[in-house]
Amino acid sequence: MTDPAKVRRHAERVRELVASVVRSQIKDPRLGMITITDARITADLRDATVFYTVLGDAAAQAGTAAALESAKGMLRSTVGKALGLRHSPTLTFVLDDVQDQVKHIDDLLAAARNADAEVQRIAAQAKYAGDAQPYRLDEDDEDAEEIEDAEDAPPAGGDRR
Repeated sequence: MTDPAKVRRHAERVRELVASVVRSQIKDPRLGMITITDARITADLRDATVFYTVLGDAAAQAGTAAALESAKGMLRSTVGKALGLRHSPTLTFVLDDVQDQVKHIDDLLAAARNADAEVQRIAAQAKYAGDAQPYRLDEDDEDAEEIEDAEDAPPAGGDRR
């Protein structure tokens, strides 16, 4: 079984190596403004997934994906040599759509804020469904006196000893 700390170190190293090679050695014109955000490697150190973001529109993202796919062999050999493993890990590149997720979450939070403001506005204008004081106060005085008189009265049937 592989040590999780070793796997994390190798994943971090893969991320650094890929970022370095992309920055310095890949001269593909399709490669856009790319940032390598994360890398994950399996426990058997055979497969690595590299996450990246691209600044630009869908065309820039597609061009960068094609450039990375064409440079995959060179990147894999560089990573394999640097890590010194028996088998070079296969590299899979995944577009990290963090910006889209952030925008989606911001939209959801804005919708929740608007709904909360609407609820507060409705609650400020709300009125009680019944009377403001639902309990009877003055009418119960006669009933209360009858109950007190019944409690003070001797028990019916007298005292049998």
